[in-house]
Amino acid sequence: MKNTEIIEILDNIAVLLELKGESIFKSRAYQKAARSIEFLSEEVDKLVSEERLKEIPGVGDAIAQKLTELVSTGHLDYYEKLKAEFPPGINILMEVPGIGPRTALLLTKELGIADIDSLEKAIENGQVAELPRMGEKTAQNILRQIKAYRKKKGEQRVPVSTALTAAEILMEEMHAIAGIRHLSPAGSLRRFRDTIGDIDLIGTADNPEEAIEAFIQLPSINELQEKGPTKASVIINNGLQVDLRLLSNDAFGSALQYFTGSKQHNIELRTRAARLGLSLSEYGITDIVTGQLETYISEEAFYKRQGLEYIPPEIREGLHEIELAEQSKLPHLIELSDIKGDLHLHSDWSDGAAPLEEMIAGALEQGYEYVAVTDHSPGLGIAHGLSIDRIQQQLQLISELNRKYSDIHIFSGMEVDIRANGALDVPDEVLAKLDIVIASIHSGMNQGIDQMTKRVISAVSNPHVDILGHPTGRLLGEREAVEIDIEAVFKAALDHQTVLEINATPSRLDLKDTHIYQARQLGIKLVINTDSHHPEQFNFMRYGIGIARRGWCEARDILNTLPLAKFKASLKS
Repeated sequence: MKNTEIIEILDNIAVLLELKGESIFKSRAYQKAARSIEFLSEEVDKLVSEERLKEIPGVGDAIAQKLTELVSTGHLDYYEKLKAEFPPGINILMEVPGIGPRTALLLTKELGIADIDSLEKAIENGQVAELPRMGEKTAQNILRQIKAYRKKKGEQRVPVSTALTAAEILMEEMHAIAGIRHLSPAGSLRRFRDTIGDIDLIGTADNPEEAIEAFIQLPSINELQEKGPTKASVIINNGLQVDLRLLSNDAFGSALQYFTGSKQHNIELRTRAARLGLSLSEYGITDIVTGQLETYISEEAFYKRQGLEYIPPEIREGLHEIELAEQSKLPHLIELSDIKGDLHLHSDWSDGAAPLEEMIAGALEQGYEYVAVTDHSPGLGIAHGLSIDRIQQQLQLISELNRKYSDIHIFSGMEVDIRANGALDVPDEVLAKLDIVIASIHSGMNQGIDQMTKRVISAVSNPHVDILGHPTGRLLGEREAVEIDIEAVFKAALDHQTVLEINATPSRLDLKDTHIYQARQLGIKLVINTDSHHPEQFNFMRYGIGIARRGWCEARDILNTLPLAKFKASLKS
């Protein structure tokens, strides 16, 4: 049994225990075990066989026994009995964003709803609106989420991180194939779209037909869809489709550009080239008058031949990148190496999976000059938020750690929950003691646009709030962004000099690319944070960089590219 399956079962147990009214600590134990397994570099079945389950943080005797049963038999009696205590369909309903455990239980108990089609009908005939604590507005919001859920299910898109990891594993296997010389992702993956439908790979080979035969035999390949002498379509182990095309070595640059797209970028590029007497294709550039084909091994040379500066893949969307490339005025997009610190991390003081010193060690491994410790505030009970007393204790620890470490500065901070009425759940006099305060929404996601906008602006306007965390609350493939007047929020952020976060967690990537572009155009400062709950998650920064590049960000747009002294000077008083 794979770790992902085990994590899903543990999370389901936690939800069912909460519905049952069991102790919150019991439910949290299963959540903590699930999060710890999520960060494991080994499979749980290996730890079971080697009797090393107790090495997993949060796994005691009871959970270890259940994991052993689950891995050994593929079945967990405790879980099956727990599920039997509830009406069927709860887990199905909870797949719809915005439907939590209690709402799912209400729908199944009161209306006998066990699937999404029945739920949609019950909303349309008014039954859901008549339920206690529901109403027409809530019912219509659920209906909107159902439509978004169906659309996403139909597209079968995955977060860019999932596709990129799969592509990198596959390409690593491909490097062992004799004659493969160049290899790169193309399409929306290379342009770093936040979600990906399938993976395009472009490469060159001395003998493409032999390379294709070797490719379809690789361990990552699950099913062959189509095969030709220079291309193949396959389904890999995680269910994604991969389309591979192999060309001659001297055509790699033009082929990579052609298959990277976007469609609109390529249309504008071809239209412009025609005015210059040129014809573009995956094989190179043809002089229309002479019919002579010129081949290009690099994209840089391909663009230069057309009198253009090299255009980074992330901004090839048909905006105005070609016009700027003509004038050599493209932005110098931010690089991973520009980042000097991470301002959003959680330790085991709240819902993190590692002690604070391990998180600091992880930041040091990244070469960072500074980090901010931003464990959750007390209002987020499920995340074991810090009480006022524990905030004071953590402040003392951070002071001690700053004396201990000379190579990195540790800012005190907190991720403070924005309540439904816009108030923060920590008093101003406590927030004033912290170096960095991130305000975020974690509940009440279904408020109307006016109420949600007022709520967020209230937090942004607080003089102690430095950063608005994951501003729209979206979870890719799981939860739609909240309904909010983003332009009004941007104006408030600008007026109050509040920084907006680009949250690099793969399931968030929030702000999204278009909002990032808007914010930087307005002159709003941004930060890219990983929201790390484990040292390994500092590597999420690459995803934040990718989405920031799609938003045309340069290093100067991102505050945490500043060296320590300049960053300190930039903080709001």
